[in-house]
Amino acid sequence: MKSYSFFALLSRMKYINRWGLMRNARQENLSEHTLEVAYIAHALALMSGIEPSRAVFCALYHDCSEIITGDLPTPIKYDNPEIRKNYRQIERAAAERLLSALPKELSAQYEPCFFEEDEQVRKLVKAADKLSALLKCVEEIQMGNRDFCSAKEAQLAALKAMKLPAVDTFLEQFLPFYERTLDELQAE
Repeated sequence: MKSYSFFALLSRMKYINRWGLMRNARQENLSEHTLEVAYIAHALALMSGIEPSRAVFCALYHDCSEIITGDLPTPIKYDNPEIRKNYRQIERAAAERLLSALPKELSAQYEPCFFEEDEQVRKLVKAADKLSALLKCVEEIQMGNRDFCSAKEAQLAALKAMKLPAVDTFLEQFLPFYERTLDELQAE
C-alpha cells in the first residue's frame, strides 16, 4: 500500500512564521493565520449570500503552497505583471506538488479548494486574508509596536479599494472591537 505525505506536510504550517521581515510583539504562524482567514471568509460569504463552505474550504488551503515555496516574499509592491505572473506560477506548482501527495481520488476532491474557479469566492477569501493581516496590525499596534502602523494603513486602503459591501460591514461592525481589552469585550 502506498503512503502519502499530504497531511504531514500540512502539519508543518505551524512552523512557518508570518511577518518575517517585521519585529513582532507576538509571533503568528501560518496555521493561526489560516484559521482566522477561514473564520472571516465564512462571515463574509454569509454576508454576501455566497455558499459559505466554498469560501471556508478555499480559505483553509489559501496559503498551503508556502509549505513548499518557503517564505518567498509576496510581490505586493511590484507593478510588473510578469513578476506577479511568475509568482502565481510558483504558487500553483507548489499547490500541485501538495495535491500530488494525496491518492488520486482524494486529490481530485481537494483540487477545488486549492484552485477555486468562482471569482466571487476568490475575492472574498482575498478580502479575508487582508482582513486577517489588518487584525494582526491592530493587535501589534495595541501592544505598542508601531512598526505595523504603515502596514495597517496599506491593508485598510487595499480593503476599501476592493469595494465589497461585506468587507465594509466587517470594518464598521467588527473591527472596532479588536481594539478593546478582554474585560471591555466581556462588558458588552
